[in-house]
Amino acid sequence: MNKPFTLRALAQHLDAELVGDPDYLIHEIATLQNAAEQSISFVASPAYEKYLADSRAGALILKSELANSFSGNKLIVANPYLAYAHLTRLFDDSLDFYPPGIHPTAIIDERARLGKDVHIGCYAVIAAGVTLGDGVIIGPGSVIGEDTMVGARTRLGPRVTLYHGIVIGSDCIIHSGAVIGADGFGFAPDQKAWVKIHQLGSVIVGDRVEIGANTTIDRGALENTLIGDGVKIDNLVHIGHNVSLGKNTAMAALTGIAGSTIVGDNCTFAGQVGISGHLTITDDVHVTGKSLVNSSLTEAGSYSSCTPIAPTREWRKNAVRFRQLDSMVARIKQLEKAAKEN
Repeated sequence: MNKPFTLRALAQHLDAELVGDPDYLIHEIATLQNAAEQSISFVASPAYEKYLADSRAGALILKSELANSFSGNKLIVANPYLAYAHLTRLFDDSLDFYPPGIHPTAIIDERARLGKDVHIGCYAVIAAGVTLGDGVIIGPGSVIGEDTMVGARTRLGPRVTLYHGIVIGSDCIIHSGAVIGADGFGFAPDQKAWVKIHQLGSVIVGDRVEIGANTTIDRGALENTLIGDGVKIDNLVHIGHNVSLGKNTAMAALTGIAGSTIVGDNCTFAGQVGISGHLTITDDVHVTGKSLVNSSLTEAGSYSSCTPIAPTREWRKNAVRFRQLDSMVARIKQLEKAAKEN
C-alpha cells in the first residue's frame, strides 16, 4: 500500500492552491459520499454541491467558486476532474507487483534484447529478435513474437499476444487478452472457395497508447496498420487491417472499424459504433453510441445514426414507415411537380 501523502505534497503535484493544514496526511482517494477523515475526494460538478456540508472527507479538490461551501482542507484547481486523474497515479500501487526481474518459468530466446529493469512474468514467451526497452513489464503468459519491438516503460498485462514484427511505442498499457498483429480478414473468391490473402504488413503503435482487454488490432495486408500517439482503445474493440487512427483518438467498447479506414486526430467513438471500410474520417469527429458510419465524414462535429428505443408496438409501426420512405419521397416529388404545373 502506498504511504500517505501530505496535503502540501499533493498541492505541489497538482499545482493547486492549498487552504488548510499542509501537514495533514491523506491515505486514499474516495467518492464524495464515502470519504472518511483520511480520504481526499473531488467535486467535478455543481450538482454535487449539496453533499459538501455533510462530507467527512479530510480534504476536497474543487473549483474556487465552491471553496466557501466546504469548511475543511481543500485544494483549489481549475479542473477538479483532471486533477483527480493526475492524483490517481500517486495512489496506484499496482506497479509494486512488478519489480525488475525474470521469472524462472519464462522462455526467452537468446537472440532477444532486453533493456534495463524489465519485468518478465511467469510462463511468458519472448521470441528471437525481440527488443524490450528499459522498464518494460511483460505479464504472465504473454507471448511476444519474432522481431517485435516494445518501447520503454510499456506494460503488458497477462496473456497479451504480440505477433511477429510488431512495433509498440513507449509508455503504453496493453491489457489482458489483447491480440495485436493477427491476420486481417482477407480472402479472394475462387468459384465456391476462398483463397487466403497472406497479410504482409505490420502494426505500428505510437507512444502513450492504451489498449483494452480482449481488443484485437489486425496487421496490414501490404502496408501497416497505424495507431497514433495518445490513442485510447477500450475493451472488446476490433481494428481491421490497414486502419489508421490519428493521435489522441478514443473509442469505447464493442466499436469495430473495417479495413483501410483512415480516422483523424482527436476523434471519439462511443460504444458499439460500427465503421465501414475504405472511409476517411476527418479530425475532431464525435460519433454517438450504436451508430453506423457507412460514408466518409469530411467535417468536424457530432454524428449519430441509431434510433432510440421505443415500445415494440410503436417501433414496428415506425419500422414499416421507414421502409416506405423512398416511395413517400417519390410521391411528394410528384405532388410538388403537379402543384408547380398548376
